[in-house]
Amino acid sequence: MRPSIPDRLDRLAPARSGSPDPAEIGATPARSTRRRDRVYRIVTRVLAVLLLPVAFAAAPRRARHVACQWALAARFPAENLHGLTPQTRAAFEAARTRALWRDGELIGLTDGYRSAARQERLFAEMVRRTGSPQAARLWILPPHQSRHVAGTALDVRPTEGARWLERHGGRYHLYRVYDNEWWHFEYRPEGAPARLSHPGASIPARGRVGEPTGGWVTSGAARHERIGQWSPA
Repeated sequence: MRPSIPDRLDRLAPARSGSPDPAEIGATPARSTRRRDRVYRIVTRVLAVLLLPVAFAAAPRRARHVACQWALAARFPAENLHGLTPQTRAAFEAARTRALWRDGELIGLTDGYRSAARQERLFAEMVRRTGSPQAARLWILPPHQSRHVAGTALDVRPTEGARWLERHGGRYHLYRVYDNEWWHFEYRPEGAPARLSHPGASIPARGRVGEPTGGWVTSGAARHERIGQWSPA
């Protein structure tokens, strides 16, 4: 069972402060974790190959795509792609299909669409933990500003998959947006956005998704829920 948001926040909060520690958020995985991830990559790709005949029978023209999604669903059984816009989901699936077949990299989704109610709860919890809305915006946005609520934001894992997506995601209109969130990507068909230091730097307190903000124009419709890594934007 995945830890709750408060549990993850407890792991990140330093003993002397209620604020998340960026050093912990971006910490390099332990060696044993890296070995485990290598095994997962091999096993998942072998599974995708074994599934190809069944996928070909089900969808002859999209067999590699279908086999990849099936194999990744087995590797990341808790992920939920529902609620993403059709364009965002199609781009994400196409990107991770290429990552697996071409480079042997796995890209899983830890958080995608969020309801406004859930985003509001996450934001309120972060305000409580950090002490102010301004401090909370370093890590999470309120519902009317969050692209998770719009269905165009993706929090991915593992770190190797995120690195692959940062290098190659542009061909699918998927871009990393924040310096302090290596896991957070957004579907931006209008082109690559400027890299921002944190979620709160993107939109003024009263701004909304889709409004011009400080020279960065958004258009269309913000974290990572994994043990040892953390998500909200």
